[in-house]
Amino acid sequence: MFEFEVPEVDYTKYSNRQLVAVPLVVLGLALAVLGGWYLVTGAPVSPSIDFTGGSELTVESSLSQAELRAAFDEPVVSVQQVEGESRYIITFDSSNLEPIEETARSSDRMEFLGSGTTSPIFGQENQRLAVVGIGVAFLGMSLLVFAMFRSIVPSIAVVLSAFSDLVIPLAVMNLLGIELSLGTVAALLMLIGYSVDSDILLNNHVLRRSGGFYESTYRAMRTGVTMTLTSMAAMAVMAVSATIFGIELMAAIGFVLVVGLAADLMNTYMLNVTLLRWYKYEGVNR
Repeated sequence: MFEFEVPEVDYTKYSNRQLVAVPLVVLGLALAVLGGWYLVTGAPVSPSIDFTGGSELTVESSLSQAELRAAFDEPVVSVQQVEGESRYIITFDSSNLEPIEETARSSDRMEFLGSGTTSPIFGQENQRLAVVGIGVAFLGMSLLVFAMFRSIVPSIAVVLSAFSDLVIPLAVMNLLGIELSLGTVAALLMLIGYSVDSDILLNNHVLRRSGGFYESTYRAMRTGVTMTLTSMAAMAVMAVSATIFGIELMAAIGFVLVVGLAADLMNTYMLNVTLLRWYKYEGVNR
């Protein structure tokens, strides 16, 4: 049976500045990408029709995805094939269904099955609910962490790590053309849970259990790194499988989770460890 052994990192070789530099630089670059995207597009992340409004058309056809895109005069956002069938869900920016349906009905190489629209007003409501959901999750996480440790520095370490775990995948989504949808928002909410879990595990081992700082850190790493890598492997398999079968939403969710979990490894065992080490050896004595 495969067994993964977490290597023991000698943190004494690195100063606090060296350890914290990498995650802060990556966070800074991610914030720069989101800021630049906002200046160019008016939004920090490109929204899908879940937030902007648009149309979906369901057809059955022997055409390829590229041929289906070319069959319509209106701009096509995505073409997703239903697994195991010759059925496709085609997404458009436009909420005007008449010319879209007319094209599908008049074609002898596709069968019109159904359609639907998301109005801009409903999309704005989805956007508001998504922002509120992430905000409430962050607030609840912050209150929980402070209630558990009753100290500012460990609480800030957890919140900062979770913030970075969200910002980095959002920036990568922009660079790779993945839009923000209700599905990817759900993935971001899951990342908050993953991030809090690994950070609280580390803080609990260091601040509440017996043993020296580095011994406690390694105990936490053996559990935390194994859990995170296992989750990353599962999400990577899901992303690859969904890509092969043309399920774009599941592929996007899997990819966001893989990137976010990789960021969580960096933030937990570099950024959070640095803040805890400063707190243990310098901060509390000042």
